[in-house]
Amino acid sequence: MGFVDKKAGPAASPNGGWDTKYEFRVIALLTLAFGLVGLDRWVLPPLFAAGMGADLGLTPGDLGNLVGVLGIAWGVSAMVLGGLSDRFSRRKILVPAVALFSVLSVLSGLATTLLGLVVIRAVMGVAEGPVASVGIATAVEASHPKRRGMNNGIFQCSFALFGMALAPILATQMLRFMSWRYVFAVVGIPGLIAAFLLWRTVREPATIAQRSDAPRAAFKDMFKHRNVALAMLGLLCAMTGIFVLSAMMPSYLTGFLKLNAQQMGLVTAAIGVGGFIGQFSLPAISDHLGRRTTTVIAFAVSALFLWAFIHTGQSLGMLFALLFVVSWANFGALSIIAGPIAAEAAPLGLISSVTGVVVGAGEIFGGGVAPSIAGGIANGYGLQYTLWFAMAGQLLGILVALFFKETAPRRVGGSTGEVSELDEYESKHPEGIAGP
Repeated sequence: MGFVDKKAGPAASPNGGWDTKYEFRVIALLTLAFGLVGLDRWVLPPLFAAGMGADLGLTPGDLGNLVGVLGIAWGVSAMVLGGLSDRFSRRKILVPAVALFSVLSVLSGLATTLLGLVVIRAVMGVAEGPVASVGIATAVEASHPKRRGMNNGIFQCSFALFGMALAPILATQMLRFMSWRYVFAVVGIPGLIAAFLLWRTVREPATIAQRSDAPRAAFKDMFKHRNVALAMLGLLCAMTGIFVLSAMMPSYLTGFLKLNAQQMGLVTAAIGVGGFIGQFSLPAISDHLGRRTTTVIAFAVSALFLWAFIHTGQSLGMLFALLFVVSWANFGALSIIAGPIAAEAAPLGLISSVTGVVVGAGEIFGGGVAPSIAGGIANGYGLQYTLWFAMAGQLLGILVALFFKETAPRRVGGSTGEVSELDEYESKHPEGIAGP
């Protein structure tokens, strides 16, 4: 799905008018926006472990619920607003969402009670949900089919880089100079700039512009491809691992392994560094190796190295290395499922609806319910047992991934059968599905 700028003329490309300049520009801006989503969302756990929780009189169970309520709101919003963006507008959903979650990050620093923080984080989840579902659809529509996995990986990997790699380090280092309340304000401001740039750049797809050569599939066709239902379950498994570990790891490292705040911040950063590389590399690998094979391997590697992490003591280097590999594989699986697998199973005109349903299901249960369950496990049995819960998600993910229908364009040889109406449309319209 490329774009042809009617004012500038077709891009000089062997692909016949593909607007590569627009492709690179929109992927860069989406990458920035989704990175800020990760930063605003995941600055909470390290701040919580480093003093915020004590200041507000909160427990690890409260942290699990705070992470969970945002995830549930994110999931519902991704479904609803993702579907609306297929009907009305990408920009009119995406841009206000980016601006709103940035403002709500600032407001998080003003909370004085658990209830106030829950309300703020829930509304933040509503704003962040469409950045995932609409963002994935926008990235798919801007990408050449052979770069679909790679571009979705680039877009999604910033979530891990900003949220899990930079957030713990930035948060714990900024706490040396300012209150945790001001940290929320500092990380919220850049999103307003990203929202303005997205408004200036993002184009609407032809299915919204209602061009005569771009028919829209019926909503009832959304689940025709078996990968849609499987992706919903597979993303639940991936997100259970990621969000349980991300939410509970700072408290596990300080409360169970007795590391100090700076040591905790450095080890926790392995989640983001590994996730960043995994979300970038594994979807690109899946363009060549195949979506199904790469996802199965990713879940298996994540489970194996998480088992080793559970049996490791206070060795900072070993903890970082093992958590890096766990996150590399787990985030890679998430990125493949939420990006190319969901998009390639979507009927034409329902890309954001399908990705919204897939991301929403994963968020509601993996990103919302799972951290709340993990918080209950931590309160009732101990922080160390939350890691076994995360591992269960990886083991189930292996089983689910074995049943995926392969859809990578290079692996299916251009066949369109059950693969996707998307690829069939692109084979007939090499200029892409979006207007100028």
